[in-house]
Amino acid sequence: MDQSAFILRTTALLLLLVARVTDAKVDIIGNQDVSVGDETLLLCKVTGEGEITWQKDREDVDTDELMVTKVDETTSTLRVTKIKMSDAGKYTCLCEYDGGHKDEATMALYVSEGPSFGSTQTYHEFLQGQDGVVPCLVTGQPAVEVHWFRDQKEIPSHVIFKGPRVRRGSDNSLLIREATRNDTGSYTCQAKITGRPVFKQLSISVVINAPPTVHMREQEMTVMSGAHSNVSFACLVDGSPQPNITWTMPVTFDPSRHQFNSDRSELTIRAVSRQDYGEYVCTGKNKVSEDSATIRLNVHEHPEVYLSLKEQSVSTGQRMTVTCNGTGHPQPQIRWINKQSGLTLDSSSGRVRVLDGVLMIDDVAPSDGGLYSCMAVSPSGNASRDMRLKTQPGLPDALTVSPGPTSVHFSLQTPPISGGTPITAFTLHARLGPADKWAETVVPASDPLVITGLRPYTSYSVRLAAFNTVGVGPFSQTHAVQTQGIREPDSPVLSLVDMTVDKNSFSLPLKQLDNGGSPLTHYNIRYKDKEGEEWREKQLSPDATSVSLPGLAFGTDYQLEVTAVNANGSSSPAKANFTVGPAPVRAGITKGGVAAIVMVIFLLILIAVDAACCYRNRCGLLMFIAVKLFGQKMPGLKSLEDGEVPTNGNSELTLKGLQPCSNITQQQSKPQQTEITCDKAPLTKHEKTPHKTGPPATDA
Repeated sequence: MDQSAFILRTTALLLLLVARVTDAKVDIIGNQDVSVGDETLLLCKVTGEGEITWQKDREDVDTDELMVTKVDETTSTLRVTKIKMSDAGKYTCLCEYDGGHKDEATMALYVSEGPSFGSTQTYHEFLQGQDGVVPCLVTGQPAVEVHWFRDQKEIPSHVIFKGPRVRRGSDNSLLIREATRNDTGSYTCQAKITGRPVFKQLSISVVINAPPTVHMREQEMTVMSGAHSNVSFACLVDGSPQPNITWTMPVTFDPSRHQFNSDRSELTIRAVSRQDYGEYVCTGKNKVSEDSATIRLNVHEHPEVYLSLKEQSVSTGQRMTVTCNGTGHPQPQIRWINKQSGLTLDSSSGRVRVLDGVLMIDDVAPSDGGLYSCMAVSPSGNASRDMRLKTQPGLPDALTVSPGPTSVHFSLQTPPISGGTPITAFTLHARLGPADKWAETVVPASDPLVITGLRPYTSYSVRLAAFNTVGVGPFSQTHAVQTQGIREPDSPVLSLVDMTVDKNSFSLPLKQLDNGGSPLTHYNIRYKDKEGEEWREKQLSPDATSVSLPGLAFGTDYQLEVTAVNANGSSSPAKANFTVGPAPVRAGITKGGVAAIVMVIFLLILIAVDAACCYRNRCGLLMFIAVKLFGQKMPGLKSLEDGEVPTNGNSELTLKGLQPCSNITQQQSKPQQTEITCDKAPLTKHEKTPHKTGPPATDA
């Protein structure tokens, strides 16, 4: 302790002593607890003058070792420097007053060394589940007590093992049994001199480490591939210290598609593709150990079907081959289906077979034509594409033949097999004998099957075959037939399907199949109202193709009969019934009608205005016409003939609007005559009607 500090301390002790010993005779003031090596000062104050001496443990102090200083007649100080443990004891201040009276005061001085924590470590780590010991190495004199605290709460002290899991041991260390992560924190070791308020504290950190544990919410996921398909993996990692997370992927990391969150515990894959299939490993690692978890990603691709041909034309008897491939994940199974029969083609042998997705048909027949579907089937879904096989039509069967006078009619009870594409026409053959060539007639499939222009009373061999876009099919069995004699024509054919009724007009297609061996001369048409009207008749030329009946009555049912006429007579009538609907409701007055009505109204208004003008003011178009018709003695001018001029109350002449008359001269019975000029200004109240033979005065 330096000199200035000692002086200040001494002064403070003196002031304190003065305040405390107002009534005391002898008093000692000083610090009772000191440490080895320190310096202390004891101050003795008495109330009167006398001889002051010092004793330690009732023995006079050695003034050579201890510095005793007399401040004045009533104050003395005892200074102890470089305190040792042996300086501890009871110090007594004795005062022998001048009057012979003695008094004393005693104070105990306690000397301690420490406490000190020496080499005690302030950081400890333990593994979760293991026992931990945290030493607190304390030294000091005299005896030192050790206490442990956490969060300002003292940890109990127990020596038995079955006591609290965290406790103070007999060697003053902190014991942690089966450490958990909750034991991580800051602990305080307090060392205190026994019986004295002298202590020190040391903060010690304890960390409980835990190995990583990694868990995936799912072990396997299945997604469909696609540009808008995304998937996320969540990796749940725990441990102390916080583990670092890494991922192992079956594909190369692509930052544009593979994205992590901030701690890499979640992996998101965008636009999942087939290449993303595989196992994804999440690993958590800290300084204790590491752990991993795996999830498998199954990527399904929707099947796609690819055909080597979408349409194939094959002649009958040839071989057809079509290859079908399927892609997707899992790899789809390929199946062929005949869409005409609905049967699955699964045989690997025979005329129609399937090998590794290839459809093969040997010796193609007309019945093989049509649609075939290749299907790709997998857990991801199904896909299919159609292939059309075209071949020639089949053999016409169930065929009947009937002769006419110069024609042969064919009738098919069942149409032949189309060969996978519609039959467009039929080819009809006829010949007289085996050595003759076949005469061919091509008839559209929609028309009656008839060969015309044959000889009457003649035997023919006839046959028929169908053809489509691929070619002509096989011909039917040859039929022998003999034409009949010339006769009346067959009844005309009326196509009731194409019958048309437009407002009150009717039309119907017309066709004659057999003219009876003689050219037609005309058609007879007759029709009538069903309610009993007489038949109305008309004729059509032999080349007419339709019947047209305009100007029929609305809301009426009609009967129609058509007969064909040749030189031999008339055919049986072909009949048809039809109905003309009710008359259409008029939508209303047309724009032209509205304009006419407006013009009429306007004209009536003009006439009314002109009539009023003629009656009141003797002017207007009607006035002009009246003058022309009746001359000067026109009605209504009697007042003028008598020389009376009508006024309107202020002597104004109201003869206005007498155009186009410019000078109307009226003969009066009197010698005067009055001339009225229609284009002059009216008379004012200051003017008088002149009564002289000359023209009246007018304003310039």
